[in-house]
Amino acid sequence: MTALPRALGSARTGGAPTATDRLLAVLAAFDHEHPALCLTDISRRAGLSLTTAHRLVGALTEWGALERDESGVYHVGLRLWEIAALAPRGLALRQIALPYLEDLYEATHENVQLAVRDGSDVVYIEWLSGRSAVGVHIRVGARWPLHATGVGLALLAHGDPEFQEEYCAGALASFTPYTINDPARLRRELAGVRRTGVAVSDRQVTEDALSVAAPVRTADGSVAAAVSIVVPHADAQVPVLVPAVRVAARGISRALGWRPERV
Repeated sequence: MTALPRALGSARTGGAPTATDRLLAVLAAFDHEHPALCLTDISRRAGLSLTTAHRLVGALTEWGALERDESGVYHVGLRLWEIAALAPRGLALRQIALPYLEDLYEATHENVQLAVRDGSDVVYIEWLSGRSAVGVHIRVGARWPLHATGVGLALLAHGDPEFQEEYCAGALASFTPYTINDPARLRRELAGVRRTGVAVSDRQVTEDALSVAAPVRTADGSVAAAVSIVVPHADAQVPVLVPAVRVAARGISRALGWRPERV
């Protein structure tokens, strides 16, 4: 799934792009499928003239947001990583969750994931995988629609009711014949997640994988993230996986200050 740069235009007025819009468009030109770009590619993907792109790329490179290698190709710079590390839903959450994710991985030797919601997408902030684990189209920083993944279903089910209804009423992308693309079915699925406390996504992204996910809560009981395990569909034993995922999610939640007896 390719994350395309957002269209230029003022987010507040919908009018002509501002200087900030152009700067952000340059950064948005980079994604997991395009981690290295020449100036011409940046100009094209950002929707900017070559002259404007050259000026902005120069400023970003001088500041450290971009780095230029010996061949003249640009990459995302370490300065952005330093700033991103300050995000409470990024590196800080990952560091708290990592011991519990490692325990879950050691118990199963399957793919283990931690994700947060960003708008209508789920964003993966950690991923542990074994050599023999089922192949997944996931990496740290990857985005997928909420309805198509276990972590996404867990996050969507505990989101604001108005947002849930807006999401269910929108276009639901399909990736396999098993992807949930019917609003009524998605609403039933979300109700089931709230009732059972876990989400099961069966062959929604690839036809050989099944995931089981559970929500991660903060001190006030709100859902901040979700943890999941992804296994081969053919060998999936959901009743065995559910307790393991719940234990990991509850451990991370308690580390974040959640106490069910206080909520």
